[in-house]
Amino acid sequence: MTYASATYVPETRIGFRFLRTHTWQHHVLRVAIKDLKRMIGEPPAPVASLLDVGCGQGRSFRLLRDAFQPARLIGLDADPHSIELSRAEAAREDIPVELIAGDCARIALPDHSVDMVFCHQTFHHLVEQERALDEFWRVLKPGGLLLFAESTKAYIDTWVIRWFFRHPMHVQKSADEYVAMLRDRGFRFEAERVSLPYLWWSRSSDFGLLERWGLRAPPPPGIREETLVNVVALKPLDAT
Repeated sequence: MTYASATYVPETRIGFRFLRTHTWQHHVLRVAIKDLKRMIGEPPAPVASLLDVGCGQGRSFRLLRDAFQPARLIGLDADPHSIELSRAEAAREDIPVELIAGDCARIALPDHSVDMVFCHQTFHHLVEQERALDEFWRVLKPGGLLLFAESTKAYIDTWVIRWFFRHPMHVQKSADEYVAMLRDRGFRFEAERVSLPYLWWSRSSDFGLLERWGLRAPPPPGIREETLVNVVALKPLDAT
């Protein structure tokens, strides 16, 4: 990957390849979308327009189509090669997708133009996080939803992730800090629309093996360091 940006840190070659795997699609993307859909409530109404920010290689497109039935699906990514792979993935799945090569800090869409923004494992790559969040707010219609799913600093700042992947470490945040950031921007959500998954792949010390073998109980929320945070956040109807 050769793309560089002042506001985005691209993946390593290993990371780029990993984003094409069944493990990524099934154990990471699928699980996050299922959790976000659960917090919205069943069954969610079909979405008029959905923007997938940091769509990568398009592995989310089929999952988003099946979960939310968007009439208009838009994919945004800063890496031109990823955009081309997304185009091929959309053709393979026979899913109409509008693709935009661009930065989350400057989204080439009009104000109030989408009903849902899906941001999955993208935010921790962004240097200008506040500016990107402002853009999510700008393009969302009042009453629209931001589906936010991120790894926290506790996971990003581990030897496994540092060894194989690349991130702007100075902007990484805890789950509480991400939640506070969304609230400070004006997004609204109740406690039941915040989820703190403690998935096996997010525990770099043993990948949850001791728990799966029955040798240790998982630490409860409030005691453990949260590795993931999912939020369904509403842009209020009276927002501008």
